[in-house]
Amino acid sequence: MKRFSRNALTAALLSAGMMMTASATTLTEAQRDAAKTELVSAVDKQAKLAQVMNDMIFSFGELGFQETETSAYLTKFLTEQGFDVEQGISGIPTAWYAKWGSGKPVIALGTDLDGIPKASQKPGVAYHDPIVEGAPGHGEGHNSGQVVNIIAALAMKDYMIKNNIEGTIILWPGVAEEQLATKAYYVRDGYFDDVDAVLYSHVGSGFGTFYGNPFFSGLVSVKYNFYGESAHSAGSPWRGRSALDAVELMSVGMNYRREHLRIAQRTHSVIVDGGDQPNVVPPKATAWYYFREMDYPHIKALWEVGDKMAEGAALMTNTSWDSVVMGTAWPGHFNKPLALAAYENIKKIGMPEWSEDDQTLAKALQKEIGSEVTGLPEKVMPIFEPPPLEKLTGGGSDDVGDIAWTVPTIFMLYPSNIPNLPGHNWANAVSMATPIAHKGIIAGAKAHAMTMVDLFTDPALLPQMQDYFDNVQTKDVKYQSLLRDGDEPQINLNENIMKQYRGEMRKFYYDPEKYDTYLEQLGVSYPMVRDE
Repeated sequence: MKRFSRNALTAALLSAGMMMTASATTLTEAQRDAAKTELVSAVDKQAKLAQVMNDMIFSFGELGFQETETSAYLTKFLTEQGFDVEQGISGIPTAWYAKWGSGKPVIALGTDLDGIPKASQKPGVAYHDPIVEGAPGHGEGHNSGQVVNIIAALAMKDYMIKNNIEGTIILWPGVAEEQLATKAYYVRDGYFDDVDAVLYSHVGSGFGTFYGNPFFSGLVSVKYNFYGESAHSAGSPWRGRSALDAVELMSVGMNYRREHLRIAQRTHSVIVDGGDQPNVVPPKATAWYYFREMDYPHIKALWEVGDKMAEGAALMTNTSWDSVVMGTAWPGHFNKPLALAAYENIKKIGMPEWSEDDQTLAKALQKEIGSEVTGLPEKVMPIFEPPPLEKLTGGGSDDVGDIAWTVPTIFMLYPSNIPNLPGHNWANAVSMATPIAHKGIIAGAKAHAMTMVDLFTDPALLPQMQDYFDNVQTKDVKYQSLLRDGDEPQINLNENIMKQYRGEMRKFYYDPEKYDTYLEQLGVSYPMVRDE
């Protein structure tokens, strides 16, 4: 069945006088406070479940589009908890859409699943010590976010049953987030058309949220394939047309062009296929580019620069080329009324109580990698007014931006990692199956559960959020996907890497029937630091 767009559906209901109230159940402020207290207690009681789930997903360590063990584990659990789970959404085998409840409002909780290449690392060890040398691992911390969301959702679900609260809870995964490769397809296929709000979780070292766009770049991720003709590199090189030469000339062209691009752009690339062996002129070669910019027109313009560089390189080498979109992401923009409501809950929860062992691990790791030695933070992050668009100079990306331009969304950071780390690195995996991660997950789950109380029972909040979305965020900027007609998810990405390492990694999957924690299974005496 074709899904109607959110704006079209809203207009149709208004014209027919059928617009439903945003919140089907109303509680007084005192009742909401009591509900939040009850949910915080319920989350605390799930600390063991949170630890087991987090450690299990950490042990899988799967890369984007290959999160088969992770998704099977989570969907089995959610089905057992009474969620109706749709598997393989948007043609992505490891993607799913879990739904519980009925009616309005519809609140969706999302976060990511995938790991980082070559980031295998024993948790709780403050120096490089891979579980499997060269294997992928959770060198950002995506093993933890689904646990935050599930624990919060279970607490809210039980409260809704007990108190006859109307509404629907959705849980969904960001598959292949490191490739920015799936959320635009979810939006294209209508999975957020009926959603009233999205609570998005992301691991961090701090605890907080924000609104507007504090730093997020959007991007398009493109592979450029060049096609030439093979020949003997020494015997008859004049008969060859080198696709690798085209890749290298495209790189030269892009690097010369950088001087004349906006400060806000971030362009980076890798050569994923440079030929097979030096004595054969490469008939095929591929370069993979990320083109990051701060808004849709500038992303498109930067992409066009890349296409021109590819065309020029092909002309210079007498080769041909085509391109494949690997992923896209709009810049983030997050809902102010929802962020302010969530921040009040975050402040009430406060930072976890870190132990001496937690601080010892954090400081030892910071020293090991040559960062400022500050330990773990003791206060929640401040919330601040975002800078104007023209002042933004670029940063990281998350394809939740496509969702945030479709439905009111917030981005919550919960404190399960260690400050001052490089990101996308083995060091960022060190805390992610330790008490630091476990405490941060519980803090994040409490905050989300409290915000869900507001969303389900405060009749003023959803209209305020929608007003901001309609009259501030999207007043002058309308979402249009960066995906081209015919673009499809690149579901075979990372397949060969996981085939290479999965067999050895499987030997180290967490077994909670035998071991209390993953640290115990790996023989890590927490914390393990270098001798002075």
